[in-house]
Amino acid sequence: MFNFFKKKSPAEGENNSRTETRHADYHTAPGTEIRYSPTLIDELKNDHQQLLGLYMSIKAAFDKGDYASVSEQLNEFRFGLHSHLLTENVRLYIYVSRMMEQDEANYSTIRSFRQEMEGVGKTALRLLKKYEAININKELAPPFAEDFAAIGSILTERIKKEESILYPLYSVTH
Repeated sequence: MFNFFKKKSPAEGENNSRTETRHADYHTAPGTEIRYSPTLIDELKNDHQQLLGLYMSIKAAFDKGDYASVSEQLNEFRFGLHSHLLTENVRLYIYVSRMMEQDEANYSTIRSFRQEMEGVGKTALRLLKKYEAININKELAPPFAEDFAAIGSILTERIKKEESILYPLYSVTH
């Protein structure tokens, strides 16, 4: 899950010449070392599915009153969301915005998405961190249900927009 921070093993490092040759065939965003990745969109969509699955698991644990599980899974969800946002920011937004600098309409769309996601991400991460203590502080349970539903609604809508508008822009840049 969320492979952004995984270290490569020495065996993987030995195969890098073949990988570098394959990646050398793809554009690098102007002024960066960020190359187009033919697997990035699938990786991001996979993250979305994992986040949504974890969201549903947290909701189920909350509905059962299993606050220890809620707390543990919230930490995992927060880490996964943070990792996903970092991947999107570095590998997607920077790349696409640099590749589309001359296309005002698409560049504006990308900037808007990025700014919106920064706000959504900060709010979601702050709320997830706040509620991690739900297993210790049961008074967090009543507001959690409402806030968590709001996070779910916002993230679900955001995922739909990214996958239908933003991700296709990435695909046309290689």
